[in-house]
Amino acid sequence: MRLYRLILALVLPMLLIRLGLRVAAGKEAAGTLAERLGFGAATVPGAVWLHAASNGELVSARPLIEEMLARASDLRLLITVNTVTARALAEGWMREPALTGRLAVRMAPLDSRGCLGRFFSRHAPSALIVIENEIWPNRLAMAGERAIPVLIAGGRMSARSARRWRKIGLGRVLAPAIDAVSAQDAASAAGFRGFGVPEARMLPAVNLKTAGAPAAATWSPGWERALTVLAASTHEGEDEIVLDAFRVAREQVPGLRLILAPRHPRRAPAIARLIAARGLSVAIRSAGDDSATADVLLADTMGEMANWYRAASVCFVGGTLVDKGGHTPFEPVACGAAVVHGPFTENHRAPFGALDAAGAAVAVRDAATLGPALAMGGAEAARLAARATEALGPMTGLAAIGGLAAAFLGIIAAKTGKIRAG
Repeated sequence: MRLYRLILALVLPMLLIRLGLRVAAGKEAAGTLAERLGFGAATVPGAVWLHAASNGELVSARPLIEEMLARASDLRLLITVNTVTARALAEGWMREPALTGRLAVRMAPLDSRGCLGRFFSRHAPSALIVIENEIWPNRLAMAGERAIPVLIAGGRMSARSARRWRKIGLGRVLAPAIDAVSAQDAASAAGFRGFGVPEARMLPAVNLKTAGAPAAATWSPGWERALTVLAASTHEGEDEIVLDAFRVAREQVPGLRLILAPRHPRRAPAIARLIAARGLSVAIRSAGDDSATADVLLADTMGEMANWYRAASVCFVGGTLVDKGGHTPFEPVACGAAVVHGPFTENHRAPFGALDAAGAAVAVRDAATLGPALAMGGAEAARLAARATEALGPMTGLAAIGGLAAAFLGIIAAKTGKIRAG
């Protein structure tokens, strides 16, 4: 921990400068910076602190949030996030009649002891629920120092990550602060055991991203779905491959269109240049461009992935052609899109493995193999999507959420006496 805190002390000034520049550029309000520093308006003491990094994690946590609130009438939740778009999403939830008065939202405090000390003093949370893999050393350690139960839902940890945590010596320090883990899948559960979480603190695995119904579309490019393909959550190094493959696919299917949704929208200007260099016309979603005649829709907005999944017959899942571990295949499958992926699927090994074993996805290596996959056609895509729905069926559903909510509430009640678990 000493080395981590030393490194953090060296990095923190640069991070603060970067955040200050965001405020100066109008990308973030001064109030959100204050919240990141542990300031901001205090909330009702004793609320359960639930942290989700961004939109995707927050949306996946919604069924758990609703189930916990339904089971404990006195429960209040303090939601923290890392992005302003996720903060706006949570604020929208606060206006819903069923959730009014039961939620508060703040930007997550930086992982420094000063920022966290102010946060704990202002809000006095009774417990901390971490969604997926947001393991911050000072946050967990300081919760443990205050006897605040730490619960992890949909936890994601690879064997490689567990080894890294052990190697730097933080696993054995932080594991005792974790009261319960419900991992995303069996591989992640093994990772948390390797991290140092004892078997007695492991709950049944629940993949939060499979528990809720997919969101309805709120906007469409107006293209025929059978002639629309999606590259979802692409990373640097993948966009060139996708665009080259798309050009190959258009030689077989002249009317084919592409929605390219980068994982990080800030890369949109560079991607737009890549598109133009290949002689393709582009409509940029954030600019409100008319997509009617465009070859490519550059989907550089946040919170609209359901629109793109529902608009496409074929979905290439990003982060799988570069070593990022891959993003979830559940969402495109739930929206009826055929799944195409590269070799890097470590983050979601079980569902990708199930899809591949059932012949319900197409595995590719490069532009040469991706091109034909994008040109598979609407009928073949529909057959593949149907097989994918069947293959992932055993991994989906809301039933496990009730058990997880009950377990979390029971642990909080037993350790703090502040929540009446129903």
